[in-house]
Amino acid sequence: MTDPQPSENPSFIKLAMRNMVRKGRQSLFHFGLTAIGLTGFLVLIAWLGRPQLPGG
Repeated sequence: MTDPQPSENPSFIKLAMRNMVRKGRQSLFHFGLTAIGLTGFLVLIAWLGRPQLPGG
């Protein structure tokens, strides 16, 4: 697949996708770490901000 204007710089998304394909396993590992970290952060914030119910 060729771009209609070869002199134009490729978009950031195209570069990111090309890099992800080139470094498949490392990219998936970093994505997994990011997903686990974000989920852990959201659970921590939810736990710290939980309401204190009377009688519990």
